[in-house]
Amino acid sequence: MRILLIFIVFTFQMAFSQNSQWVNVFIGTDGTGHTYPGPSMPFGMVQPGPDNRDFGWDYTSGYQYKDEKLLGFSQTRFSGTGINEMGDVLLMPINPKKANLRNAYFKNTEVGKVGYYALTKKDDVKVELTCSERVAFHQYTFPEAEAQVLVNLQHGLRFVFDENHQKGLVLESDVKIENSHTISGYCSTQNWVNRKYFFTLTFDQPFTQSALLEKKENDKAPQYLLNFSLMNSKKLKVKIALSTVSVEGAKMNLKTEIPHWDFEKVYQENAKTWEKYLSRISIEAPPKQKEIFYTSMYHLFLQPSNIADVDGKYRGVDDQIAIAANKAYYSTLSNWDIYRGAFPLLQILVPEKIDGIIETMLIHHKVKGFLPIWTAWGQDNYCMIGNHAIPMILSAYKNGFKGFDAEEALKAMVETSTKSHINSDWELYNQYGYYPFDKLDNEAVSRSLESGYDDWCVAEMAKNLNHKTVENTFTQRANYYKNLYNQKTGFFQGKDTKGNWRTPFDPLMATSPLNNPGDYTEANAWQYFWTPTQYDINGVTQLLGGKSQFTQKLNEFFTTEAKNPNKFLGQEAMIGQYAHGNEPSHHIIYLYAYSNEPKKAQKYIHQVIHQFHNNTPDGMIGNDDCGQMSAWYILSTLGFYPVNPANGEYVLGSPQVKKAVIHLSKNKNFTVDTKNFSEQNIYNESRFLNDKNIKNPFITYQDIMNGGTLTFEMISPQ
Repeated sequence: MRILLIFIVFTFQMAFSQNSQWVNVFIGTDGTGHTYPGPSMPFGMVQPGPDNRDFGWDYTSGYQYKDEKLLGFSQTRFSGTGINEMGDVLLMPINPKKANLRNAYFKNTEVGKVGYYALTKKDDVKVELTCSERVAFHQYTFPEAEAQVLVNLQHGLRFVFDENHQKGLVLESDVKIENSHTISGYCSTQNWVNRKYFFTLTFDQPFTQSALLEKKENDKAPQYLLNFSLMNSKKLKVKIALSTVSVEGAKMNLKTEIPHWDFEKVYQENAKTWEKYLSRISIEAPPKQKEIFYTSMYHLFLQPSNIADVDGKYRGVDDQIAIAANKAYYSTLSNWDIYRGAFPLLQILVPEKIDGIIETMLIHHKVKGFLPIWTAWGQDNYCMIGNHAIPMILSAYKNGFKGFDAEEALKAMVETSTKSHINSDWELYNQYGYYPFDKLDNEAVSRSLESGYDDWCVAEMAKNLNHKTVENTFTQRANYYKNLYNQKTGFFQGKDTKGNWRTPFDPLMATSPLNNPGDYTEANAWQYFWTPTQYDINGVTQLLGGKSQFTQKLNEFFTTEAKNPNKFLGQEAMIGQYAHGNEPSHHIIYLYAYSNEPKKAQKYIHQVIHQFHNNTPDGMIGNDDCGQMSAWYILSTLGFYPVNPANGEYVLGSPQVKKAVIHLSKNKNFTVDTKNFSEQNIYNESRFLNDKNIKNPFITYQDIMNGGTLTFEMISPQ
């Protein structure tokens, strides 16, 4: 009986950890990946984890792998972003007998896995973290009964340019010690966005004394040092619940999600939930590749975050309380990044989330008058350019999602594209047919080209809904990109109000609004040349003079070496001018499918997969940007990627696994079967969908969701 019981438990554990066991939460935590190792739930509100530092570009998630200093453990953060935000309610357990070692930890004790994070500090306090969707759960083990906890409500991950003149993060706060177990309150903060968070934190044992620490200049929130005299186990547990709405909302989240003190139970429920998501794709691959692949899936599903309370209430962009349909209101929408690959992939893997995401965007439009650009905690930070909620809406509509009003969606798309708002001056854009650099002295070319793609999306949506006038207007606007093409230089180039090209002009010179202002956004003229190909490959081909010239331009792009590439200007993970470390390049390899040399895409995909992705902390080169870098890896490993993220087409490349199965709803599967797969056979000429030869260079979203088998026949280099 005992042997049978052991076998059953072992079998359950093997099944339970089938794909979760491959997630390496430290991938991307060293260098520019800007990921974090702490636990979260899929699309969850809280992300408890260690904060090494509270400002600096390397610490946008609060964490860097090589740093062994510790400020404490805060409850919220973003994955892979380029700007610091969140970091709410910092806690730091302290052994009072070794208080001088409170901010250091033993690196070899650090453990991170799905749903769990732990380390032991040099003051001999062990810290363990897990969470539910809206509640963080900490467990501290002290060496003796005497214990302290610092509660720092002034803390946050700050977007700071001048380290010597740091402004205060918290604008106001209202915090109360309710009793010897509980502290509750709210803080209003000003950082990447202006926002409010409400919290309640409660300990399983009473604190015997609380000391309010002296505030520093600009501090508007309290810090408390709490003393404890622990019982038998020397363990202290604390739950921290968050809400955008109210303290009462936070308490309801706490009571609903974790009404008990069983840390292990919360961890197991977290891991079980993750397994449901991570099991949506199965792959046949060696352990290293499984680590990278399933960690990429993990990073993909961290956001967008559902910031509604358990009863559906949320605080909107107008600071008003509302109730979300289906109790879901999504934020952490990094649209400039995720519209490219992450959102199309989410439509395949989590279609049940898509209508809610689109509905969130439409609600945002109703309040603000334009669609969201980049939202954090429900507020828009207006970061990056374009209005790329537009292609996300079109993509969902064309792929058959019906949980939102299509006419309302088109109205929102049109208003966003005709009523000027931050980063979008439509009167200027329409007057000249581009953004002139003497009227818009930063990112003029990039803004023009990216608006062109949004315009195409509006036209396409109007076409589908039979709004001819709108279709014609935006089709004309979608061609504005041609106004910036300089036949002499062969690039899209800055032009002023008099029609003069910006001089001097160097297509290798990258510009970025924060570091080296110019006509391009974290990129150069080479990288932005290919932006219109997201929707008009034929038009760009004609500008160049034909398919041969298109092919030649691609070849030059991948072989023209960079001059002093700077990661802060988007020049990272380079192959020629291809910069895998930043989003504007992500579709360009797949353009070879429309050239005279389609196999070159397959060569470069193989190179990027093996050169710029690894199962190490520094195994992600470039910000993950809320899952976009991870999405590129997943899609390219499967053998396809959306050049145009809104038309429902996935351009075929070269699969990097022998076999993969996407487990769809209604017991359907979509299988990628790679014949003659080997490290040497990196090319393919023959592709079959359900045994029928594929004549187009792409498959469609519906092809995938219908289920079936995509077969690649691989060959070696000739």
